[in-house]
Amino acid sequence: MPFSPTAGWRKSTTRWTRTGPTWTSAAEPELVSFRASFVFERDGAVLTSDSTLRFRSRAELAGSLAAAGLTVDEVRGAPDRPGRELVFIAHRAA
Repeated sequence: MPFSPTAGWRKSTTRWTRTGPTWTSAAEPELVSFRASFVFERDGAVLTSDSTLRFRSRAELAGSLAAAGLTVDEVRGAPDRPGRELVFIAHRAA
């Protein structure tokens, strides 16, 4: 299965309510935007935080590492997030 970091970022899977934040999300191929709204029980005040995360492709990350003078030795999947996160093992030439 191809690597897809935004696959799980859907409103149906990321919206929840409890004594804390409520999340909604909208995913695009490389961007995930979400809003967290915190409602305080004491006075009903609402604090809202809008955020956008950018997930770069494997090629973009490898290019950034190369531009920084690093050589990629290996790319692994994160053991706790298989198929959702990449770990780059790189070194700087002496």
